[in-house]
Amino acid sequence: MFSEIKTTCEKEMKETLEFLRHEFSSLRTGRASVALLDGIKVDYYGSQTPLNQVSSVSVPEARLIVIQPWEKKMLGAIEKEILKSDLSLNPNNDGQVIRIPIPAMTEERRRELVKHIHKLAEEAKISVRNHRHNANDKIKKSESEDHISKDNVADGLDEIQKITDKYVGRIDEIYKIKEKEILKV
Repeated sequence: MFSEIKTTCEKEMKETLEFLRHEFSSLRTGRASVALLDGIKVDYYGSQTPLNQVSSVSVPEARLIVIQPWEKKMLGAIEKEILKSDLSLNPNNDGQVIRIPIPAMTEERRRELVKHIHKLAEEAKISVRNHRHNANDKIKKSESEDHISKDNVADGLDEIQKITDKYVGRIDEIYKIKEKEILKV
């Protein structure tokens, strides 16, 4: 009975963790990363299309991203969308490819990013705790409806708490790793 609730709860917590990892990967840390441009969409024949579907995006050096569109006429649209984004990047269009140098981050910007990732990590923990709360409610409800013993309910609640502790610990781990990456000069 509780195995279905436990499985669902763990799946939801895992999705929260994966979402946090994706959010962290898209943050600028002073190093070039293809994930940095994941949110960029360009107008491609009337529809908003992700950048990686209209071009080849690569990182030939630690502080450089190179975008090679499959159609040269896309250069201007790609450049315009990068400038419009809140990434504070300055693309250089040479008529063939777009090169984006990634400037070194200032100490102030590093501190802002650490605050931001801390906020994201806290939101992920809240989400995990909400999943725990929902699972606990289902377990408690099954006690009265299915006449399950209080001991079995207590065991189910303990299992959910162990899963919650595991995912909160993982969130803390990836937060600490990202924090070190950001603060590294």
